[in-house]
Amino acid sequence: MMKMVMAVVPRDQSEKLLQALVDAGHSATFTESRGGMLRQSQEMIFIVVEEDQVDGVLEILHGGEEGQEHHTAEAEEIKKGGRVIFVWDIDRVETS
Repeated sequence: MMKMVMAVVPRDQSEKLLQALVDAGHSATFTESRGGMLRQSQEMIFIVVEEDQVDGVLEILHGGEEGQEHHTAEAEEIKKGGRVIFVWDIDRVETS
């Protein structure tokens, strides 16, 4: 099954992460976003991968930190400049 991984990352970290994803053989797209209390400029990175590739993508997005905890469906305090990552199932992909 295909998965969509979306990461909201600080703008100053996006180029490094995009390059690491490309170096690992993934394609990704990104868009600028602004939001939150501080109206910070951030990038949203989108990666579609097979289910067995998700852990590798998450490791790259977490900066290669071993032992990084992956939280699902629970709230946590996000530090200024932190990354937020979402993963969900893709039922259908269409291109034109």
